[in-house]
Amino acid sequence: MDDQFEARTIRKVMWRLIPLLLAAYLVAYINRVNIGFAPTMKSDLGLSASIFGLGAGLFFISYFIFEIPSNLALEKFGARRWIARIMLTWGLLSMGMALVKGVTSFMILRFALGAAEAGFFPGIILYLTYWFPARYRARMIGWFMVAIPLSLALTGPVSNLVMQALAGVFGLKDWQWLFIAEAIPTVLLSLVVLILLPDKPKDAKWLTPEERDWLQGTIDSEQRQIESNHSAMKLLTALTDGRTLALAFIYFANTTCSYGVGFFLPQIIKGLGSSNSAANYLSSLPFTAGAVGIILFGEISDRFKTKRRQILAVALAITAVGLAGAGALGAAYTSILLIGVAVLGTYGGKAPFWPLPSMFLTGSAAAGGIALINAIGNLGGFVGPYAVGWVKDATGSYTGGLYMMAGLALCGAVVTLLLRTPSHIEPAKAD
Repeated sequence: MDDQFEARTIRKVMWRLIPLLLAAYLVAYINRVNIGFAPTMKSDLGLSASIFGLGAGLFFISYFIFEIPSNLALEKFGARRWIARIMLTWGLLSMGMALVKGVTSFMILRFALGAAEAGFFPGIILYLTYWFPARYRARMIGWFMVAIPLSLALTGPVSNLVMQALAGVFGLKDWQWLFIAEAIPTVLLSLVVLILLPDKPKDAKWLTPEERDWLQGTIDSEQRQIESNHSAMKLLTALTDGRTLALAFIYFANTTCSYGVGFFLPQIIKGLGSSNSAANYLSSLPFTAGAVGIILFGEISDRFKTKRRQILAVALAITAVGLAGAGALGAAYTSILLIGVAVLGTYGGKAPFWPLPSMFLTGSAAAGGIALINAIGNLGGFVGPYAVGWVKDATGSYTGGLYMMAGLALCGAVVTLLLRTPSHIEPAKAD
């Protein structure tokens, strides 16, 4: 097939799938982190900073437990039905956060929310390998994952509008309406996914027979090449492979920084003298830099496919410099700019990272391996908020937490440079 045919087919697939997946992940992240934008919730429920950080991070404990089983179920039952099921469940539980009465119910519902969402992100990463040849994946993953910084940029302003408009309606507090209003789009999108999302290229009625045959054939050919180069890796082998575990640590370092900043950034800005409302608006600025970073690093990663590790290491180093600089400046508005630099690196690193597992994992090994990497990595979502909250309670400042995250990002960069992935994993362009 000629280049024009290939470009047209990939473009058609991109515009059919990526906007829907981006919207789904956008609402996922909003439901996951919106508790950080409801400051009155802590005082109403009597939550200290460390207890709040513990509850915020508890999401990731259940997420870790159910991640691999959920991703294996996706491979068995199909992406369309399983992703829709995940979204419906977490949407209803997100609404249930409005019913929280104290510490116990807060902890239980955060744990349940993590179990409900488990498998969504690694399922989408696996799903993208069904649709896009390896040479396009970093860009497609980047466009999908731009939902993360975009959601964090939008959550503050949107949360302000929701809480200001609905506070007191039907006797509900502003933060209760926050959880209800921001969960409704998730429930509605679960129905859209069930109707519109095809499982694999062969199921896409909106592709011509020639496009379906070429795309499915190209994906199948790449999978066979990986299997012939490395032998078909079994699930248990994939879960204990040194490369899988190294990638899990790298993603853990990245995620700890991401959530450590994400959950506490509005409160860090408030500590500089801003009001709750102004802090929520200002918190959107660093995450705008994150959106730029993830697209930029995705383009660079696909252009220099054999240098994905080095590009990832640079992103992690940028994260370390930004966080350490923000910690050194302390209570100064300039520190927000340096946090923006750190966020650019944190989210920029996600685009070159996620093509790496598919360099040596296929089939059920890919489903389990990607899920394990994401599950261990997302424990950083527990460690980051809890550690930053604990340091704040112990010292009265967020500076120590910023230094801690900077050191972890630097360790991630070193492990990335030591990681060895085969150079022949990027399949050649199909004829």
